[in-house]
Amino acid sequence: MKKLNSIDLREAYLNFFKSKNHAVIGSASLIPENDPTVLFTTAGMHPLVPYLSGEKHPAGTRLTDVQKCVRTGDIDEVGDASHCTFFEMLGNWSLGDYFKKESISWSYEFLTKVLEIPVEKLAVSVFAGDDDCPRDEESAEIWHSAGIAKDRIFYLPKKNNWWGPAGETGPCGPDTEIFIDSGAAPCSPECSPACNCGKYLEIWNNVFMQFRKTEQGTFEPLKQKNVDTGMGLERTICVLNGHSSVYETDVFAGAIAKLEELSGKTYGSDEQVTKAMRVIADHIRTSTFIIGDENGVVPGNVSQGYILRRLIRRAVRFARSLELPADALVEIAKLYVDQYQNVYPELLKNKDKIVDELSKENERFRKTLEQGLKEFDKVVGYLPPEVKRLSGKAAFRLYDTFGFPIEMTAELCAEKGISVDMKGYEKAFEDHQNTSRAGAEQTFKGGLADHAEATSRLHTATHLMNAGLRKLVNPDIRQRGSNITAERLRFDFNLDRPVTPEEIKAVEDYVNGAIKADVEIKCEEMSVADAKASGAMGVFDSKYGEVVKVYTMGEYSKEICGGPHAKRTGELGHFKIVKEQSSSQGVRRIKAILEY
Repeated sequence: MKKLNSIDLREAYLNFFKSKNHAVIGSASLIPENDPTVLFTTAGMHPLVPYLSGEKHPAGTRLTDVQKCVRTGDIDEVGDASHCTFFEMLGNWSLGDYFKKESISWSYEFLTKVLEIPVEKLAVSVFAGDDDCPRDEESAEIWHSAGIAKDRIFYLPKKNNWWGPAGETGPCGPDTEIFIDSGAAPCSPECSPACNCGKYLEIWNNVFMQFRKTEQGTFEPLKQKNVDTGMGLERTICVLNGHSSVYETDVFAGAIAKLEELSGKTYGSDEQVTKAMRVIADHIRTSTFIIGDENGVVPGNVSQGYILRRLIRRAVRFARSLELPADALVEIAKLYVDQYQNVYPELLKNKDKIVDELSKENERFRKTLEQGLKEFDKVVGYLPPEVKRLSGKAAFRLYDTFGFPIEMTAELCAEKGISVDMKGYEKAFEDHQNTSRAGAEQTFKGGLADHAEATSRLHTATHLMNAGLRKLVNPDIRQRGSNITAERLRFDFNLDRPVTPEEIKAVEDYVNGAIKADVEIKCEEMSVADAKASGAMGVFDSKYGEVVKVYTMGEYSKEICGGPHAKRTGELGHFKIVKEQSSSQGVRRIKAILEY
């Protein structure tokens, strides 16, 4: 196998698919725009949902990119050999263009020719079929024709080899997953890539969106069949270089070395030291990207800000265990800015913001930890002399309220000759997770591809409101985030003061004036330079590519965007702002609705 670092792998991947006539597009923001179903961009396909649903992409029908992603469902698992909260996803797409034959053939070519992985080390899985949809013999035959032996092609059920729909209905289809055989002995005669025994390591996933799940639960063929593939950059580097952990790859090497220097401890010398360094390296990298994103957020008590706060505070806890200096986390963040600035220039642009927000949150939590220690002494002091056991509920409260990891509580108790009710703690922790998961399920219920009429109209109203805010409140206002459901729009923008009631009324009148005018909403494709010259608003970053879509609504709004939109402004009903509030320092938030 070819030993590549992260820079080489990004370049090799993009160049390969560029040679197959794919347009290279830039990474979208980590903070999804107009998608209420997720807090962060978790896969390369999220920013492309409108195009996977049939809207025309300015760059064409073949696309490739390296997408920034954050997944936070396993924060507490970070510290082991494989879990990361931030990662880069290498991807390529066909929007109604090629399908299984080309996708599988190119994957095989890239893996065996470019990455020089021996074919005998590859194994693949395909959909086994069920009552809903047939067995994917087509993919299996293409793999076999390419060079994969039949005994290395595994047929697995929906839970292993099926994607979607993202919500209750929508595009979905079988996938084929590609694995590296680690060479380990099979765990049983039935050993397959479905096992967690470690023999097979997933490296790539090709999704074939060929069906649509209806409201009746049936599956009908899609008019536009798409291909969506994803290859994790960190995991692939790990496999290519024979590392046992992603934390041994070049993406973390600088951070780990800096932590060794600042702590005087050696990575790998001790299980607790190793875990602490991994947690800090991962969480500060993720925090750097979230704060430094073009739509970056800051630590807070809700939504993305809460996740960010949780990441930073977990890093602070582990920094304390390594006895790191107070500014250590900021030093690690600066190192990541330097490391990634050529690939993601927004980090350098927002370096001061990254340093400032990390420093403030670090200081806040260090004070919270001191309060927590006082609370711990108080809780233990309440225990009768004959009781030598801290309840699980009390231990969980120290974790939930003050951020104390259970290991810290157990260590402090041990010093006082007290044990901890671990089963009680685990029960309290599980109850908390179940409550959180139930809330998350409600968040995700709507599905990614909610491009209903109501959502399109609110999206259109957002453009008009944005234009009104710049015209009537402050010409320097720019979008800092957007979240749109079928019921309301939420819009974040830069402003260091509240919007006055008079200004709110003026913006409402501006939008309703545009609605009353019932102008046509025109869409034009043009170069970024022409879009700028025409006066179109938008964040002119690499995510748009060489050609952009510009939506014009008479004299009221002109903005680059991917959609979806109404056809005419007169479809929008009556616009009303229902709330204006602070979102974070220097950022305001408006919630608005359309009345009919």
